[in-house]
Amino acid sequence: MPLLNFTGLDFEQIKTTLKDYLKSNSDFTDYDFEGSNLSTILNVLAYNTYITSYNANMVSNEVFIDSATLRENVVSLARNIGYLPRSKKAAKATVNFFCDISSVSPAPPTVVLKKGAVVATSKQFNGQSFVFGITEDKSVSVVDGIAQFDEVEVYEGTVIEQSFVYSSRNRFQKFILSNDGIDLETLKVSVKPSPQSSVSLTYARQDDLFDTNSGSTITASSPIYFIQEVEDEQYEIIFGDGIFGKALQDGNEINVSYIKTKGENGNGISNFSFSGKLCYTRNDSTINVTSGISLVTANESSSGGQPIESTESIKKYAPQVYATQNRALTANDYEILIPNKIYPEAESISVYGGEDLVPPQYGKVFISIKPRTGDFVSNAVKENIKRDLKKYSVAGIVPQILDLKYLFIETNSNVYYNVNLARNVAAVSSLVKSNIDKYADSAELNKYGARFKYSKFLKIIDQSHESICSNITTIQIRRDLRIAANQFAEYAIDFGNQFHISSMEGYNIRSSGFKVIDIVDTVYLFDIPNTDKKTGTISLFTLPGAGNAGPAQVVRRNIGLIDYVKGRITLNPINIVSGKSKDNVEILEISAVPESNDVIGLQDLYLQLDQSNCYMVVDEITSGADPSGSTYTVTPSYNTGKIVR
Repeated sequence: MPLLNFTGLDFEQIKTTLKDYLKSNSDFTDYDFEGSNLSTILNVLAYNTYITSYNANMVSNEVFIDSATLRENVVSLARNIGYLPRSKKAAKATVNFFCDISSVSPAPPTVVLKKGAVVATSKQFNGQSFVFGITEDKSVSVVDGIAQFDEVEVYEGTVIEQSFVYSSRNRFQKFILSNDGIDLETLKVSVKPSPQSSVSLTYARQDDLFDTNSGSTITASSPIYFIQEVEDEQYEIIFGDGIFGKALQDGNEINVSYIKTKGENGNGISNFSFSGKLCYTRNDSTINVTSGISLVTANESSSGGQPIESTESIKKYAPQVYATQNRALTANDYEILIPNKIYPEAESISVYGGEDLVPPQYGKVFISIKPRTGDFVSNAVKENIKRDLKKYSVAGIVPQILDLKYLFIETNSNVYYNVNLARNVAAVSSLVKSNIDKYADSAELNKYGARFKYSKFLKIIDQSHESICSNITTIQIRRDLRIAANQFAEYAIDFGNQFHISSMEGYNIRSSGFKVIDIVDTVYLFDIPNTDKKTGTISLFTLPGAGNAGPAQVVRRNIGLIDYVKGRITLNPINIVSGKSKDNVEILEISAVPESNDVIGLQDLYLQLDQSNCYMVVDEITSGADPSGSTYTVTPSYNTGKIVR
């Protein structure tokens, strides 16, 4: 009788199967398996089978990128389809200082800041010390005895240099960088004919067989190298073979420099002290400068540090990048290629074709990027992205990069609680707010194409503490409109969500106050729906009463249109003198109640949970103070009250 196939990894199941097999054998028909020494042998056989089955299962899992768990295996499988995981990225800071060498006579024409460490910090950041440096010497001119070092970009980490000598006799020679935590963007490779030579040739990194710099195929004389991740988060440099890329010659010396960084741990540092090396040359001698160095100031805290790409991210993006075949044809191709091939600093990205707009703009693709640091992508970076996209995009398609557009969600929650279970209502309120903040910072919201899930938000509040009985939460959506002050301009602002019409008499939208030409008082926006309940008009009103208490007085009608279904507001040419100041920018806040409490971030809108008001209300019925509910505090489930912001 043949053994059964072992489909489970249960020890007892395997042992029972072995017993059943032996019992079916005529030689062991009347044998007592439980009380015999043979039972021990069965335990060993079952244990051996269990271990073998487990190992076979793990080995088969590690063969496929979807089920592999070890980083080395995931990286190796991704390498087979041409994917290089993102390396650690060093935090960057911009520092300023000067060196007074007026005591040196005659004053040297230039002072050189040597590559390597420039500034450092003490153990004040989570008990860690950080060193920031540069990868190349920086020379500045001396003016009136002062060498002014302005806007010096320094990178967190230690500058490390390695060298190798190529030997054709070593067929298995590998050039492996012996450190982890390497920022590949700081990697520099040069080759000298021999260790004694003073001439070197700089090699450029390539990720494929198409030369992205010259726009032609790599030749046998192209000074290029390839890079791949190997074990323990280290990297191996691979040179050309004389067909694709310049081949190394026997005795060549390879010199490599790079920064070993702590990644995201180097973010948020602004207090620095000088730890670099300054020098100048006189009579072919190098003289170090050790005095007259000022304090170091930073324009802002260090930022941009990132960890190495995680195993989960590699498993997600490697097949997607491979599926694009390095071509940007669909919106999904752009969303994959830009953060992985062109702009790794992108935290989230949204891409849609011009054919999706109203009216359509054929032949264009619109891209909106949320960087990891800051809110906007600079114009210089936009141009670089568009230039690099030419290598992947189809001729005739024009990419346009848009600025980030926030869609703010404002919540107002009345939380009912049982006083018998809440010893400290302030602590409960703080816990609710903390959980709301965690949800606001989660990846579920902070991305393009996100959705605010109303039921989940209510659940987060209800489960914050055992004393909470229920909550009534109302929401509004808000956009901040940048004002072109003191000039006539036409404005259009999209919310991407349908507006709720609570009154046909208007005032379904609210705005902050602003000033317009020819009207002395502060004015506000309000709407009046048409009978179709799909569109309406926008007008201006004032609150001339004491303290803007009203009543509302309409001062100018039909200054714009509103589309309730599409969530779009347009203003005819209007001269706005001033608005609300926010981050030194004049803006106009406009808010409305969405038709659905589940809010989506449509196209280039980036959801952000902004204002979350939380009010604690005693549930007198549950607390037992008023079982009949005669004095129960009722909270409206709809937005009521103010007509202005």
